[in-house]
Amino acid sequence: MTTYDDSNIFAKIIRGDIPAIKLYEDENTLAIMDIMPESKGHCLVIPKAPSRNLLDASDQALAAAMPVVRKLANAAKTAFAADGVRVIQYNEAPAGQTVFHLHIHIIPIYEGVALKKHAMGEVDQETIKADAEAIRAALD
Repeated sequence: MTTYDDSNIFAKIIRGDIPAIKLYEDENTLAIMDIMPESKGHCLVIPKAPSRNLLDASDQALAAAMPVVRKLANAAKTAFAADGVRVIQYNEAPAGQTVFHLHIHIIPIYEGVALKKHAMGEVDQETIKADAEAIRAALD
């Protein structure tokens, strides 16, 4: 099994070493906007406990993350009047994982609108900031 590397981008974001557009934070989790969104409102829930992915995460980290996933999924769906929400979590590179710290994707789905490919291009920061404001407002 490959070991956890704390130099990954999400570990750096959790430590505050690099910025992110935050949506929600508590003692166990951090929710941020995805800078390469597959759809409008695409965000991530990241457990703060170190693990590469679901396969080596603690039961406690998983238990803390899922209520936050539900909260953010509802907020993103509401904020953008999405028709549905896809929740995805990748485990290891062959499955599509690109950052090796457990994170859960929340992707609003819009009827008749195709998703962009996973991790295939950043969106301008002003658009992402505006989307973040809408999600934060729906959280309140």
